[in-house]
Amino acid sequence: MKEVLLPILIGIVLIVLGVLNMKGNISSLHWYHRQRVSEEDRIPFGRKVGLGTIIVGCALIIKACTSFAAKMMDLPVLEKAGSVVLVVGLIGGLALMTYAMFKYNKGIF
Repeated sequence: MKEVLLPILIGIVLIVLGVLNMKGNISSLHWYHRQRVSEEDRIPFGRKVGLGTIIVGCALIIKACTSFAAKMMDLPVLEKAGSVVLVVGLIGGLALMTYAMFKYNKGIF
């Protein structure tokens, strides 16, 4: 049960942080990003980074739920489907965040 609850809790935290970022509150991001993003770009930057964070959080929650369902129903195909969702969510979310950092920050570091 611990292997299900921990990813769900991490996913919920990521979703909450993503929502805060989307509203323009980028205080959860590294100081470098807060300094380099102009005031007028703060909202679009926060929306893109926040959406990427929400995608990663949702992918974690879906993976945890499919893993739990796979064990309960003895269907290994659900475990594989959850893994695919996780990989696609991680790649998509991180790609969106990286795009935003390059666009509004001119780099990730």
